[in-house]
Amino acid sequence: MAAYLVSGIVFGLSAGLAPGPLLTLVLSESLRHGSRAGIRVAFAPLITDLPIVILSLFVIARLAGSPLVMGMISLLGAGFVAYLGYETFYSPEAAHDGAAGRIRSLRKGVIANLLNPHPYLFWMTVGSPLVIRAFQEGMFEAGSFVAGFYMALVGSKVVLSLLAGRTRHLLQGRAYRLCMIALGVLLWLFALVLARDALRFMAS
Repeated sequence: MAAYLVSGIVFGLSAGLAPGPLLTLVLSESLRHGSRAGIRVAFAPLITDLPIVILSLFVIARLAGSPLVMGMISLLGAGFVAYLGYETFYSPEAAHDGAAGRIRSLRKGVIANLLNPHPYLFWMTVGSPLVIRAFQEGMFEAGSFVAGFYMALVGSKVVLSLLAGRTRHLLQGRAYRLCMIALGVLLWLFALVLARDALRFMAS
């Protein structure tokens, strides 16, 4: 059981700290609306990944030979991430709009994660085979991998959100604008990467 727990933590930390649209969105929402908004985005995988895992096990794995599915998901993701980049780039100032802004942050995180092909690829190629192998040894082994993975995935993003939220007061005026411009450009770059992946999927 310990081996699967450690494996889950390692994969979770790797996914949680890897640069990508969701991590960038965690940081940008933390700076715009405070740590609570960023934490809501960080919890998005707990909402989105159950259908992703089910799709990986019962649908996507069977369609692995047809790259059109992954290409379409990646293309939709590129469009949505590009929109998030536009919104972040032109963010005028830090917002203090309470619960409404935080709820929108959660919605953004859910949509961004659903349209990101990387969770599908992970569960199709790595996560699902490991869970099946662990389940053959016992339910607790499979559960320890999943628990370790999501504790590390969400926990790492929560920590980064708290750090970004605490430094938020230091970013005022020009410093804040430069930071949001940089995050917006970063999201646009991720959108280009997703679009490139879409073209590769469709061309293969």
